[in-house]
Amino acid sequence: MIEPKSTTNGTSFINLTQIVITSTKQTCLMQVRQTSIQGLIELTPRLFEDERGHFFESYNKPLFESLGLPMDFVQDNQSFSTKGVLRGLHMQNQPFAQGKLVRVISGQVLDIAVDLRPDSPTFGQYEGFLLDAKRANMAYIPEGFAHGFVALEDSVFSYKCTNVYNKAAESGIIWNDPDLNIDWGVANPIVSEKDKELKLFREIFPQAVV
Repeated sequence: MIEPKSTTNGTSFINLTQIVITSTKQTCLMQVRQTSIQGLIELTPRLFEDERGHFFESYNKPLFESLGLPMDFVQDNQSFSTKGVLRGLHMQNQPFAQGKLVRVISGQVLDIAVDLRPDSPTFGQYEGFLLDAKRANMAYIPEGFAHGFVALEDSVFSYKCTNVYNKAAESGIIWNDPDLNIDWGVANPIVSEKDKELKLFREIFPQAVV
């Protein structure tokens, strides 16, 4: 039987670096955390603050190129969720699989990404990100992951996608799957009827569960 586990512990990351991209007109400082799941990273931009408020770069093509991340995002999505709403776990099957760059514009969410790449050494494991508008941190989730989040406050959630939405390719895993055993940190989340009907992990990957 698989042994899914959380990798949210603060000591779980592989490295913590600062990437500086210099162009003719500007310098961008970005903190990058590579998680223990290959390809899944957290990015925290530097906030330039003064008495008026703050400014930061939410996307920088040279930075993404330096990290080997996709630059060709083709669809932007945005949702509003009241406190306690849980959305997920969602994914799209090939050839419409999506990579996602996710962040919150306002509020705070616990964002979950589950590695569903059968050949990955971390197959069946998940990572949690506390995404906070005050920090402006983001997560890049590659293709081959199921994704979901729970709103810890009323939150506006934004994500850039590497592929367009395709209804026929929609799939997902139920949020409280017993094999994945995800700790969402909430007792009774608000879940849509559609998400309540999502499949179990073992229904999609029977070979992974004994």
